Amino acid sequence: MKRLILLAALLLTAGAISAQNYIIVNSEKVFKSLDTYNTAISSLDELAKQYQSEVDAKFEAIEKLYNTYQSQKASLSASSRQARENEILSKEKEAQEYQESLFGQEGELMKKRLELIQPIQKQVFDTIEAYAKEVGADLVIDSSNNPTLLYTNPAIERTQQVIDALKQ
Repeated sequence: MKRLILLAALLLTAGAISAQNYIIVNSEKVFKSLDTYNTAISSLDELAKQYQSEVDAKFEAIEKLYNTYQSQKASLSASSRQARENEILSKEKEAQEYQESLFGQEGELMKKRLELIQPIQKQVFDTIEAYAKEVGADLVIDSSNNPTLLYTNPAIERTQQVIDALKQ
């Protein structure tokens, strides 16, 4: 009797699992197939380099100021030393705040990234959703950078079909 119940439960579970239709898409490959995405990424990389050079220049200026202070420290009065130290600390804090305003979570680079990438992401995800509905998929699994995806059957890999649908 136990075997019969166990067998029935196993058959019901297997039936439920096989009734689900799913596809696998590599979103990274989809994004990299789009010229708009590649252009946006290149633009963001250039902007990041520009911002980094500006930040580096600020910190180099602070380092020069500090080195000058160190070489003149012995000849300065206590109040002059304190004033120079405060100036250096103030400029360092300004540089850090500037760096945060460019590279932080709400910085200029993140804002630009959202401005450029979000519309492309929306287009890709909408296309994936439309394709999944078209082929009757209940589930879409993203195989990009997924360390837990150990094996996929090439028959359910639909990355190229999504790329083709995006280009229509």
